[in-house]
Order: sequence, then C-alpha cells, then structure tokens
Amino acid sequence: MSETVRKHQEFLFPAVATYYQEPLALTCGEGMYVWDEKGDRYLDCFGGVLTISVGHAHPKVTQAVVEQAQRLQHTSTLYANAAQSDLAEKLAQITPGRLKKSFFTSSGTEANDTAIMAAKHATGRHEIVVLRHNYSGRSATALSAVGHAPWRTWPAQVPGFTHALAPYCYRCPFKLTYPECGLACAEDIEEVIQTTTTGEIAAFMAEPILGVGGFIVPPPGYFERAVEIARRHGGLFIADEVQTGWGRTGEKWFGIQHTQVEPDILTSAKGMGNGAPIGLTIATPEVADSYPGLTFATFGGNPVSTAAALAVIRTIEEEDLRTNAAETGAYLRAGLEGLKEKHRWVGDVRGKGLMQGLELVKDRQTKEPHPQGVLQVFEETKRRGVLIGKGGLYGNVIRTGMPLIASRSHVDELVAALDAGLAAVTA
Repeated sequence: MSETVRKHQEFLFPAVATYYQEPLALTCGEGMYVWDEKGDRYLDCFGGVLTISVGHAHPKVTQAVVEQAQRLQHTSTLYANAAQSDLAEKLAQITPGRLKKSFFTSSGTEANDTAIMAAKHATGRHEIVVLRHNYSGRSATALSAVGHAPWRTWPAQVPGFTHALAPYCYRCPFKLTYPECGLACAEDIEEVIQTTTTGEIAAFMAEPILGVGGFIVPPPGYFERAVEIARRHGGLFIADEVQTGWGRTGEKWFGIQHTQVEPDILTSAKGMGNGAPIGLTIATPEVADSYPGLTFATFGGNPVSTAAALAVIRTIEEEDLRTNAAETGAYLRAGLEGLKEKHRWVGDVRGKGLMQGLELVKDRQTKEPHPQGVLQVFEETKRRGVLIGKGGLYGNVIRTGMPLIASRSHVDELVAALDAGLAAVTA
C-alpha cells in the first residue's frame, strides 16, 4: 500500500470510498491518460466521473486558469468580475430555448438545490416530481430527491418529493416493450401527480440520461409526454445536465436538445470546468427574476473556475468535440454491441455519444444482476491499464465516460480491455 493511500484510509472519512482491491494514487494526467505513484500509465475511460471533458491538463484550459489565478483568484458574488459575466453571456447563447440568466455555484449538488428553490419561488408551490433511479447530489435536499437506496444513507429530510417510475426499458416496471408500451412510464406521471401530490406541482426534474442510475436512456417521445403532463399541472421542467452536458451525448451541447423539449431551468457541473469546481443553474428570465434578492454563494462565479469553464466551451467549439463525441461514441457503441454478442454476461448496451454502458447479468432470461462480475471486470481492465466506472441500483452496470477528445484507437484499447475482463467473469 502506498503512503498516499495509507493516509487516505487513516485520515479521511471511510465514506470516501475508492475503486479497486488495491486503490490507485494518481499523480498526474495528460490528454486521455493518467499516471499513478508507481509510474504506471492508465487510459482514463471514466474521466473523474464524466468530469474531464476535454482531456487532462488541456493546454488552453490550463493557460486560462493560470492567467486568471495570477490576476485575481476570488471575489465572491458580492462583486462582478469579467470571467463570470463573459461565461454567463456565452451560456445564454448556447443553452436551449429561452434560458438566459445564470447562477453559479461549486457543484452539481448546489446547482440542483438552487434549481429546486427557484422552481418553488417561481410557482409558489413546493412539490417536485423526480424519477426513481435518479441521482441529484449529496445535500439534504438532493438526497431527498435521490431515487435509489444505495445513495440514500438517511431517510428523506426535505418533504415534497415524489418519485415517478423511471423510463428503464431494459427493466420495464410494466413488463412492456417500446413502442407498444405507449410510453406507459411517462403516462404514469399523471397518476403520480393526481394521487401523491396536491395536484399542482412546482416542477418535474429529470436527467436526460440517468447517470448514476446506470446510463438509463429514456425512449423517444418520453420527455415530450412527461413534460407536457407536468406543465399541465403547473410544474416547470428542470433538466439535470450534470453528467449529460457539454457535448457528452454527441452533436448537441446538452442531452435534452436531442428531444423537442425546452427546459425552464437547466443545471450542470462536472464537464463544464474539466475538473475546476463549478456548478450552473440557468433559467428563463421570469424564473430567475422570481428568486429572492438576498442570497449568497461564497465561491459562486469564482473567476478562476469561470475562466476555466469558458475555456472549456471554446475548446469544444474550436476542436469540434461535439462531432467527435458523436462519431467516436458510435464507434464505441458498435464495439460494445460486439461484446454483447460475444459474452453472455452482457444483458444490455445503452447510452448516447461518449456516455455508454454495459449492464451485466447472470442470466439474460431472468436478468439477475451480476455486480460481482463488474468487480471482476474492474480488476482485469485495471491490470491492462484501463480505468472504467460503475453504477446502477444493483452495482451491475459498467459505465464509460471517455473525454471528448477520444479517438478510435483509444476505443479499441478500451474494448480490448473490456473483452478480456468479460472473459474473466465467473458465475
């Protein structure tokens, strides 16, 4: 055990868990790769949980951070600064629909908390419909919205959240198949509102692809129907783009742009800063203007983080990384589908762009989850110098979130490691 790992285990909360039987202590990164204390190199196919969007230590982002840090590192929200204002202007240009006014924080948790509060103030109501299998963050409010037990470490502390059925086609709660199902999961939101709320809600909040839930991709038409129902009952739509934003899903800036729905509020974080801590809540003018006038975020709009975020956006534009995410993501998807044909443990392949996952099962007929199989794949891919992620209610989903700069050769390296990992899986 390295000295760094020893200190981690002795002086950090045990809840700060690490991957692998022998945890890694990383020292540096460049592009698609990271290195540990032993000098071993790894292809990073999880990107710090879909956070490294344009590659480790990208020169343009690093330069923006250094230059800003040398001039001004902190102001708080009590003062304006050019980096924050310039970023807010850019976001008004690239976000969908009528979204215009931003509120910056330090994380996706804070972004979602801000969105929930904004929706309540804008509507004068307090009930929020969220999805089962969703993940919203780690605050009291966010944990009350979380939709699966492994992350709900304490009973809900904030009232007003009601959980609708997730659009989890592989494990459809109605035992139906799309499109014959008639979007039953979306239709059920009507009854959820009528039976578990006052009938008038503040918002419907959902991830375009449920990330921690296991990269659950809603079927076509889901959001159009779900949001129509929510709005008919007075609710706003909050698109949680913490994981799906910044070109991750390919072609578009945000996952919700693959639908015909325009959100009233959009949240994001992670890939926005390429590792710099920043959270975003952007809303339509009428929603933003309804937020109480006296509020404060010590690190919100931090000039260093906002400079990093603006550099990330410009890099994605200049290097056409949204297109690369779509094309390389399609190549990755084909490779994963090939693994499904080859290995009986793969029950489902799903995702969009460079957000792709494999759900492992012990038997394709019963769909019994195989979380131990995921752990076996983890150890083999690590041995081969490839880092991946996991998720899902049962811990049986392999998640990949390659940086948007990934090439076909990187995909080949990942698929070969997964192939070897799946071959090592036992019942």
